Amino acid sequence: MKDEILKLDSITKSFDNKKILDCLNLEIKRNEFITLLGPSGCGKSTTLRIIGGFEKPDEGRVLFEGKDITGLSPDKRNVNTVFQKYSLFPHMDVEENIAFGLKLKKKSPQYIKDKIKYALKLVNMDGYEKRKPVSLSGGQQQRVAIARAIVNEPEILLLDEPLGALDLKLRHDMQRELIKIKKEVGITFVYVTHDQEEALTMSDRIIVMNKGIIQQMGTSKSIYDEPQNAFVADFIGASNIIDGIMKRDRLVQIQNVPIPCVDVGFGKDELVDVVIRPEDLMIVKEQDGYLKGIVLSVIFKGAYYEIKVRVGEYEWSVQSVDPAVPGTLVGLTIHPDNIQIMHKPHSADAEVVKEDE
Repeated sequence: MKDEILKLDSITKSFDNKKILDCLNLEIKRNEFITLLGPSGCGKSTTLRIIGGFEKPDEGRVLFEGKDITGLSPDKRNVNTVFQKYSLFPHMDVEENIAFGLKLKKKSPQYIKDKIKYALKLVNMDGYEKRKPVSLSGGQQQRVAIARAIVNEPEILLLDEPLGALDLKLRHDMQRELIKIKKEVGITFVYVTHDQEEALTMSDRIIVMNKGIIQQMGTSKSIYDEPQNAFVADFIGASNIIDGIMKRDRLVQIQNVPIPCVDVGFGKDELVDVVIRPEDLMIVKEQDGYLKGIVLSVIFKGAYYEIKVRVGEYEWSVQSVDPAVPGTLVGLTIHPDNIQIMHKPHSADAEVVKEDE
């Protein structure tokens, strides 16, 4: 890969005889913001810890700029990590926390002073030099943790769910801050989250994982618009996923109704998974829809109404700017371009796996 900075080559890792990573291969480009996304237990944090040197793979290699660093300890790698628990030293003020790594490297006092000033300005924390961590909010502590990592000038910054403890508004603010910081410092970010919105908002590229296997990788738009299997479609945003039959090219049967689509290359009468996003479904008069059903519920979500429509035994989810009336009969229609057809998964690793509620 052009401008490749890091490569994970056939990484396998097990804990207590349970395989967490299964022959994982991944190449990361220089200055890329890459997000490892998946449910709890999918292997994303283990992948991050292997990159950082906190875990060693059972098999496979970690290559940094083409050099094998699999056996190197964390302090020997040009990588820094920001964890969800920011691990600031409580007895040190902000300035001392940021300076800690630089002092270990025996940098000059003036160099350290300049770096602290630069880092605090970068994370919008000017004037907080003498504050102790206990007096800072969660968002401010996170900024200090990022500043402490950045002053060491790592080639790669690893972030393990660093926004998980923040409230919704602050989380959104910090998403914008991280994008800005990444652009200004020009280093590679590897970010771990189970939050789909975070991944879609910040990433140059998303790696969707499940059961230790990469299910799909690509840009936010490509993964959202063109999921490769039912697991990805269900995990990235809301989706209606229903069984279908490809009658022929560009015609799929859904709930015994033939509906035009744009997909080709499937076998005649092949059983498939059909994925339709809620925002792509349109509620019309009963006689004008491909499908006919009854409105079960309507919930106002601010920017749209979340509407449930039962057609036969299946409950469709619809997002619309117009409300509907529970109990009324309606039709559902869809543009052919907005129907995604997928082969049935050949293994359980690509099936829809929901996290516990």
